Amino acid sequence: MYIDGVFSGGGIKGLAMAGAYQAIEKKGLEFTSLAGTSAGSIVAAYIAAGYKSEEIIRLLEDVNLKDFMDERISFFPLRFLKWISIYWRLGLYKGDKLENWIASNLKAKGISTFGDLQPGALRVVASDLTNGKIAVLPDDLPYYGINPENFSVARAVRMSCSLPYFFEPVKLTSRQGNCVIVDGGVLSNFPIWLFGEEQFRKRPVLGIRLTPNEQERPKNKITNAFELYGALFETMKDAHDARHISRRHERNIIFLPVDHILSTEFDLTEEKKLALIELGRSQTEFFLRTWAY
Repeated sequence: MYIDGVFSGGGIKGLAMAGAYQAIEKKGLEFTSLAGTSAGSIVAAYIAAGYKSEEIIRLLEDVNLKDFMDERISFFPLRFLKWISIYWRLGLYKGDKLENWIASNLKAKGISTFGDLQPGALRVVASDLTNGKIAVLPDDLPYYGINPENFSVARAVRMSCSLPYFFEPVKLTSRQGNCVIVDGGVLSNFPIWLFGEEQFRKRPVLGIRLTPNEQERPKNKITNAFELYGALFETMKDAHDARHISRRHERNIIFLPVDHILSTEFDLTEEKKLALIELGRSQTEFFLRTWAY
């Protein structure tokens, strides 16, 4: 059976989505159109490129996640360099190695640009801070004067994964000048709204979200400035999408409770990586037993 899919952001916690995809494949479900934000955009791009779940899991098992933490070379002391990177470069790490890894894996399946994919097969969400808007790629590329057919899929995914202050933003050169693009999760971490109202959808839409459902989500504890910042970012990240998720929509969403892992925990042990993948697989298998698609 053919379905459409939405994969949420969540940084390194996105490993759980590879396990979820394995359970979906086992059920005999195939994705036609996919949408994703941040980590979800990586999984969505690989599926759109033709990767099977076992192949994605192998890629994730083989990669050293700390390799993606590519700092700039400098003669300054390390602590001073970190401040310089955040102040001038707007991020601790370049993000080039992440983009190159994605590009290499996509190229192995014959995918470089959006022109290599079926029309509508993949949409990823990023945040255009210069213009203060959600950027849906490739749909919005003509707005910037860019031909979607020639735009790198890996570049789009890299834009969607540019976690503020962690990875450097992407500066998109367009007819409007340079636009600063960061993680799509800043404005829409779970873009189920891209598929419109349920009654007008062509196919069932299955969502995979790296959070507990609304009833099980713990309240934000705010007693100091750091907790305030954390709550501010979480609210900003999820509030937009929450308006598009009613109890009726929840029956089509797999919630993966992975809050015990930090989004930027790139030093995960192999055991934790495998545990995340297994959590995604088992939770999805349980969900699909009763999913009335």
